[in-house]
Amino acid sequence: MNYSAAYEVALEKFRQATLKDIGEYSGYPLEDNRIKIVFLGQKMEVEHPSGRFYCDQAPNVEIPLPTQILVLHYLVNRSPAMQTGQLISYKELPGGSIYIEPFTKRAINPLVKFFGAQKEKFLEAAKALGGEPIALGDAGVTLQVFPKISVTLVIWEADDEFPASGNILFDTSASTFLATEDYAVLASQVVFTLKKLAKL
Repeated sequence: MNYSAAYEVALEKFRQATLKDIGEYSGYPLEDNRIKIVFLGQKMEVEHPSGRFYCDQAPNVEIPLPTQILVLHYLVNRSPAMQTGQLISYKELPGGSIYIEPFTKRAINPLVKFFGAQKEKFLEAAKALGGEPIALGDAGVTLQVFPKISVTLVIWEADDEFPASGNILFDTSASTFLATEDYAVLASQVVFTLKKLAKL
């Protein structure tokens, strides 16, 4: 996928946004002209209006372009909506049924592959990211990925009749904060971050 064009569009929108609006709607703290962010356990700052990213743990580390795009998309959103606590599947997001196949390949299949038989490691890795266990499937967790966006991951272990399966769910407010395609990228990043933490 060509991320550079999407990055340029996201960067331009970020430059046009005011720091006041970003502070008001994003839920992130500001320090001078920088937005202080924690994304999947990684502390970073975004400078306004340049859009330059700084990684707190390793200043010379380049934040991956897909992550930068997601963060920029979130920061320029001006929705006053709040999370409802009610969950929907990716298919229920606007246009989600069109993208469900790539979403399944990028996020759900890896989730099942990595953790379908590794329930405890899944829960431990999620806990390291501040995940909250929920009573869904054989193991379920909700991760607060952005201040207004959570992602819920659910695993069903294999039994005598069925292979392992999984699902990734979103709050009903999700479409007010990011585009549906962004949630495919976001869910994939969540799954692969959990894999890395679980040392699989």
